[in-house]
Amino acid sequence: MNFDINKDKIKIEKDGEIVECDILFTMPNPDANKVYFGYTDHTIQDGKETMYLSAINIEKADPENPLDCLEQITDPEELKLIGEVLNDIYEDVSQEGE
Repeated sequence: MNFDINKDKIKIEKDGEIVECDILFTMPNPDANKVYFGYTDHTIQDGKETMYLSAINIEKADPENPLDCLEQITDPEELKLIGEVLNDIYEDVSQEGE
């Protein structure tokens, strides 16, 4: 995938086409020297909106072009951390709606 970020949008190459996605969140993780991105192209799979996750390794990122270092998140511990944060947000939002 190729990436291009502009404010709250990110452009990705998906299936050979450039698709604009909305950034849902960014989350720094100083312990891993990474910043995580959650974004969506608003496609629906199994009744749910698709969300993609990627990370920028701060140590490897080029300040002129940081998205060249955007990478997939495959570490189970990183995925668990992001899942816990998203669950906490979901619970907070759910309680506000009650």
